[in-house]
Amino acid sequence: MNTLRPAVVLLSGGMDSTVLLHHVARECNGATLHALSFNYGQRHSRELQSAAFQARAVSAAHRVMDITFMGSLIQAGSALIEGGQEVPDLDTLTAEELTQPPTYVPNRNMMLLSMAAAYAEAHNVTDVYYGAQAQDEYGYWDCTPAFLERINHILALNRKSPITVHAPFVGFSKAKTLERGQDLGVDFAQTWSCYRGGETACGTCPTCVERLNAFAANQLQDPLPYG
Repeated sequence: MNTLRPAVVLLSGGMDSTVLLHHVARECNGATLHALSFNYGQRHSRELQSAAFQARAVSAAHRVMDITFMGSLIQAGSALIEGGQEVPDLDTLTAEELTQPPTYVPNRNMMLLSMAAAYAEAHNVTDVYYGAQAQDEYGYWDCTPAFLERINHILALNRKSPITVHAPFVGFSKAKTLERGQDLGVDFAQTWSCYRGGETACGTCPTCVERLNAFAANQLQDPLPYG
């Protein structure tokens, strides 16, 4: 990369998107960086506070888009939406459920990337980044190389201003993403992962377990409080 081209980064405030933001900021060499966050009715909307902190840390132009209407459309299909089914502990999920657990949000990444691509096109930006990562314990179809390839095929149909979606960590384990964040000086105390979104992280939901395992693999202490 290492260019002066501006970029749009999807920024949730979690570990993966935060490391990605700092990675892109480093590689863009001071070019304009747009960070887009979304309030879609998620239980863990406190992650947006972390997103705002991280955007300021890299001097990115930050916008939080209110699309809470989306939650009412998909509440019945995801434990991540406020008012939906309960967030499960990772160790309660069957092998079949791990292929696409109840914490999956129907078509979320396609919707968010579509909006990000529209924003990028309107602002004369050609590159959009999102923090897809190869989950260690479970999987989402919209965080895979196959999804990335196909969405780029669709966006390439644009006759004037095609947008390219990048996911540089799509093959990374959570531990490798954390290692990259350490190299970049990311403040992980200002990130949020827990799907339950309480005052402290639960330590048992799918993303908490992956996060704790990543810190352990790097022989580091997670700075977040766990209750």
